Amino acid sequence: MRSVKVYEEAWPLHSPFVISRGSRSEACVVVVEIEEDGVKGTGECTPYPRYGESLASVMAQVMTLVPALQQGLTRDALQQRLAPGAARNAIDCALWSLESAKQQRALPALLDVSLPQMVVTAQTVVIGEPEQMAASAKALYDAGATLLKVKLDDRLISERMVAIRSAVPDATLIVDANESWHSEGLAARCQLLADLDVAMLEQPLPAKDDAALTNFIHPLPICADESCHTRESLAGLKGRYEMVNIKLDKTGGLTEALALAHEAKAQGFALMLGCMLCTSRAINAALPLVNEVSFADLDGPTWLAVDVSPALHFTTGTLHL
Repeated sequence: MRSVKVYEEAWPLHSPFVISRGSRSEACVVVVEIEEDGVKGTGECTPYPRYGESLASVMAQVMTLVPALQQGLTRDALQQRLAPGAARNAIDCALWSLESAKQQRALPALLDVSLPQMVVTAQTVVIGEPEQMAASAKALYDAGATLLKVKLDDRLISERMVAIRSAVPDATLIVDANESWHSEGLAARCQLLADLDVAMLEQPLPAKDDAALTNFIHPLPICADESCHTRESLAGLKGRYEMVNIKLDKTGGLTEALALAHEAKAQGFALMLGCMLCTSRAINAALPLVNEVSFADLDGPTWLAVDVSPALHFTTGTLHL
């Protein structure tokens, strides 16, 4: 018989995280611990209101499966019992962590993955006035971040991007609009970003408006985030996006994330690996995917005032493994 613990945590941020949907000052997560024969596995998820999730709803979902987990619910069975999302992610990753601990092998080694010594991760430039964003970008670049992810909403696009590019002429820039743009004017904005040598644009339109991207000629790659959750999303993305952003909280855990990565690559999509605001626990669970992606965006723990212990080793723009 396994023992199962489920609990919430709130991790204060060192500075506000501002995107098109609003500002956050803490990372609120749900943690699942599964212990069997004296060995413990731990999984973490971040409920996301954009997908209809809250701490309460995710806790309730997880609690419905506690009896089955105590009786030995497997990862494969879990995929059928819960829909993709944060609750399934916490459980799935706890089960992977438990298996890793039982075999006394790190999770990547369990999957025959050899990790590099370091991973370049995007560092996020949150929404602010143009001069604020430019100063933030320069400070991050000067501290060692070569890949910057710029958050935008629907205003001051050219002013912000010109200021940022002027401040960091040699940085690799990717832009995330978090569904805040409209199809009208999108072509001109894409051309502006291309002229500023932006490497990729992430989720410019609301997911429900993806049809506007069909046969839309654009000069830089567009990545699906809110539009891509699992393998079932891929059919609707063909001809609209060149890249998909894989996040364990969307796929419902590492099990589906691995399958999504394999299928997306087979269908010709490039990959990005992303995260929510989270602790190192959540990033650790995603590490088996780092070799597969064009961009890693794993800076969630770097926004925390204090990370979980033991923490992964981040320096600005780099995750050291």
